[in-house]
Amino acid sequence: MIVTERVEQLIAPTVEDMGFSIVRVQLSGGDRLQLQVMVERQDGQAMVVDNCADLSRAISAILDVEDPIADAYTLEVSSPGIDRPLVRLRDFERFAGHEARIETNVSVNGRRRFRGRVLGIEGDVVRVAVEGEDIEVPFSAISKAKLVLTDELLGISEGRQGR
Repeated sequence: MIVTERVEQLIAPTVEDMGFSIVRVQLSGGDRLQLQVMVERQDGQAMVVDNCADLSRAISAILDVEDPIADAYTLEVSSPGIDRPLVRLRDFERFAGHEARIETNVSVNGRRRFRGRVLGIEGDVVRVAVEGEDIEVPFSAISKAKLVLTDELLGISEGRQGR
């Protein structure tokens, strides 16, 4: 099991009990590692700084006890933002109808980069409308994906913050 999977497994019960969902756990850096835990509220409301601070304290306590990362690192707890990454297959279903940028680790229809409207999923395939053509991208081929900041996406975000 890779380190980020282990970290997610350790912290998920606490994060979920606090009313949040994990979007992504990522470990990066050279000399000084950075552990990024990206979370969102389960109730759909906007994240605030106090949410991140509370989660950071709770996650730090778990990681201090379990010690899943051998080297020194900095913990960062953040929200996914409006133009959030699409990490799990269910993200492509949830954000169907929105524009996304997708990069693949293999060629799909002669391309490795796509920008288009997410149409949803069929099994383990992500469907995307790109330049008037419906493209099927195997989820396993996706190396990176995120929503594109559009007026429509901004409107949805502003609506959540206004609730």
